Amino acid sequence: MENQFEQVAMKVSVVTIIANLLLSVFKLFAGVFAHSGAMISDAVHSASDVFSTFVVMIGIKIAGKDSDKEHPYGHERMECVAAIVLATILCITGIGIGYSAVTAMILGEYHTSVIPGILALIAAFISILVKEAMFWYTRFYAKKIDSSALMADAWHHRSDSLSSVGAIIGIVGARMGYPIMDSLASLVICVFIIKASYEIFKDAVDKMVDKACDDATEEELKKCALSHHGVAGIDLLRTRMFGNKIYVDLEIRIDGSRSLWETHEVAQKVHDSIERNFPKVKHIMVHVNPVKQ
Repeated sequence: MENQFEQVAMKVSVVTIIANLLLSVFKLFAGVFAHSGAMISDAVHSASDVFSTFVVMIGIKIAGKDSDKEHPYGHERMECVAAIVLATILCITGIGIGYSAVTAMILGEYHTSVIPGILALIAAFISILVKEAMFWYTRFYAKKIDSSALMADAWHHRSDSLSSVGAIIGIVGARMGYPIMDSLASLVICVFIIKASYEIFKDAVDKMVDKACDDATEEELKKCALSHHGVAGIDLLRTRMFGNKIYVDLEIRIDGSRSLWETHEVAQKVHDSIERNFPKVKHIMVHVNPVKQ
């Protein structure tokens, strides 16, 4: 399961790197020949996204390492660290876009001397299509393997797509004589990007501070335990997120007149059943409390 998780993540990351490199070359070509400084900057931005994808790959690679003496519970939280790094990069990107827009509006720094060519507009449209496709592609696999780092990278693609929307508005505005449209669009885009970065950051932090899993999952865990013959009730259920995995502490009630072998057999069946039916549960500790029948 862990190898499959890593293989899927690495495949998506390699596709992302190739797509970003090809897109950055195309944007650079369009920016130079269409005299668009914004498109040249966008090309550099796409090239820098390769760094973000390498952060994802390193985080997932370390997270997939087996438990060892120094890390007996595994390394899953390293993926959360990668997600936090990407969320920070995403937030800085959003703040940078907003700052540039506000500065341009205050100082009136709109470059109207050179009108961008139609090639820059075409490049921006293609950039949106490619980046949106990369967003949905990465998001699909991020949900499939429950990877917060891949999800952060997906939203990084979406931020680039939104940036290209701003570039289109700016280019169209400049060609129509209203360059301020670029700054107004950038402010709206800034809000969306910062919101996405906050949600990614919060999800990663929740997984690092032993937050309990959702109520629905806990109810399903209880039902699974109670479905076994011999389990008279549940005294305690605690769960905690460890990266994208779940650790469970469970106390069940069993007839105290039963032998140790019988109670152990019931507890073992509960343990095995939960680990089999809940793939995200990495470890479960089952404690037995005797009860009079």
